[in-house]
Amino acid sequence: MFVVIADQIGSRSDRDRVADLLDRLHRRLGAHLALPAERTAGDELQALTADATTAVAVVLECLRDGHFRAGLGIGAISGTLPGSIREASGPAFIAGRRAVQRAARTSIHFAASGTGATEQAAADVDALIALLLAGRARWSAQSWELYDLLEQGLTQAAAAERLGITPQAVSKRARAAALAIDADARRAIGNVLASADAEPSPVG
Repeated sequence: MFVVIADQIGSRSDRDRVADLLDRLHRRLGAHLALPAERTAGDELQALTADATTAVAVVLECLRDGHFRAGLGIGAISGTLPGSIREASGPAFIAGRRAVQRAARTSIHFAASGTGATEQAAADVDALIALLLAGRARWSAQSWELYDLLEQGLTQAAAAERLGITPQAVSKRARAAALAIDADARRAIGNVLASADAEPSPVG
């Protein structure tokens, strides 16, 4: 399982952004979460999923606007799924807490942590996410606009129609932002996570 723990950066001098982030996570990824993401303490939220691709998407959504740090925990959970993520526990949550604490000391505001054999995979994910974020840091507002449309399942032709520009302009915008490479990188990170989660992990 994968636990994402995110907390707002500089929340004492900024408005509360947790509710907005929870709304985006539920709208975009709610169907793939094992339990609904929730605010768990003040400016913190937690999300739980069994799907590696969803875990990557949750992390990237948390990091998107630079207002949150995020920790990703890889491991098992204790017992059966409870009714609320607030009631869940286990090695994955311990790893997630360790990760978000370490994320506070990183320049990318992210860290992953595993249990036992998954620690190397977590270190690999740290490096891969850093590379992905470096590419995204160069995206323009137009790049993000196109990315969002394509993530909704639109084709480039349909996105061009929605944006009121030519398909050639959309193709140029996609190449400039290396959106295809970004998608491939997200799949690769998901594969690393899925392989790590397949490793046997003791449940406390």
